[in-house]
Amino acid sequence: MSRRPGIVHLGVGAFARAHLAWYTQHATGQPWGITAFTGRSPDMAEALAAQDGRYTLVTRAADGDTAEVVDVVVAAHPGSDDAAWTTALASPDTTVVTLTVTEQGYRKGSDVPARLVSGLDARRRADAGPLTLMSLDNLTHNGEVLRQAVRDAVTDPGLQVWIDASVTFPSSMVDRITPATTEDDVAALAALPGALDGDRVPVVTEPFTEWVVEDAFAGERPAWETAGVRVVDDVTPYEQRKLWLLNGSHSLLAYLGLLLGHETVERAMADPVCRSAVEALWDEAAQELPLPADEIAGARAALVERFANPRIRHTLVQIASGGSQKLPVRVVDVVQHRLDRDPAAGIGPGAATLLAAWWLHVTTQPDLVNDPGAPGAGSDVHDVLAVVAPDLDTTPVVAAVTAAADRIRTAAAAARQLADEGVTA
Repeated sequence: MSRRPGIVHLGVGAFARAHLAWYTQHATGQPWGITAFTGRSPDMAEALAAQDGRYTLVTRAADGDTAEVVDVVVAAHPGSDDAAWTTALASPDTTVVTLTVTEQGYRKGSDVPARLVSGLDARRRADAGPLTLMSLDNLTHNGEVLRQAVRDAVTDPGLQVWIDASVTFPSSMVDRITPATTEDDVAALAALPGALDGDRVPVVTEPFTEWVVEDAFAGERPAWETAGVRVVDDVTPYEQRKLWLLNGSHSLLAYLGLLLGHETVERAMADPVCRSAVEALWDEAAQELPLPADEIAGARAALVERFANPRIRHTLVQIASGGSQKLPVRVVDVVQHRLDRDPAAGIGPGAATLLAAWWLHVTTQPDLVNDPGAPGAGSDVHDVLAVVAPDLDTTPVVAAVTAAADRIRTAAAAARQLADEGVTA
């Protein structure tokens, strides 16, 4: 199959290959291809090039695995190949550039914006036409974040004028859990129908996938909507739904689950203490989401099914990292919306439990903390709120979080006693 090399992707890894590539392969109409560039390491580019860009996507459902070969990567280059990068961006065939470079890629000191600017300058000089730059990273308003990062890296006023006139930065919301591929996953391919023979770089993912994109493209793009992508005028409500329902409950399960002795999302969600707290958090978020009630209910039901999948090993330690950066948008934002709507509403029990669980996590489990911005081991509730929600450091909120922490300590003590007695919770 001949594919138009119309997409350039920076930061090719497991998620991009389970998400962007999957949607591109399943879109109808003209077949599009992806020219892939790695971040710092050349390993993935070398591995994909050795397999002609093809790899196996393993969809891991609760009742078993299915496999399909994805073949939309038409070329793979190490991120250090500057000549290939500028050539790809200067090609009139390229109309969309996508990125999965993590939050760090948009911060001061990252080389990502400078690489984009060099490619955009090459495109302007080649008179190759307008271009869409689209982030697929988990950032609120990621299109605007990307636009600002690029603007901050431009030093040529003429280039900035061209970018303003010719480049768009649509926001997008992406969702598909993609755990790290293990050696066991690779070994299991030999017995899995539909897998690529000899594949060394398969991707394992869950059945669920979602992509919501702002309708702000500068030129041609794949017909992604035919593969299930939702193209909308405003991504914000869908970003909030994901942050407040999926990401918020992930954080709650991580901190509370670790305190109760669990290792994975699936095990934490099976604990009635965790499940009850998650439902309370979702109830509070649902009151603030500007979406139809049936859509919110459907999203909650889908999350229960996803979290209960015992074959997707999503570790709580991995999710627990970086709480000081994540909690403001995952839970504090909900509380602030709640108080703006009804100043007398106070903080809900779900939000109070999440903040309390993070407080206990960073102060009693320092060996599990991966968060430079977190308060230290001797911190009190005021120190915790000062990091993630200084405006919430009020007497009612402090009382609610303190009471939630006491309930968590009681539940954790009970869980430890059961474990000591050899009883599975």
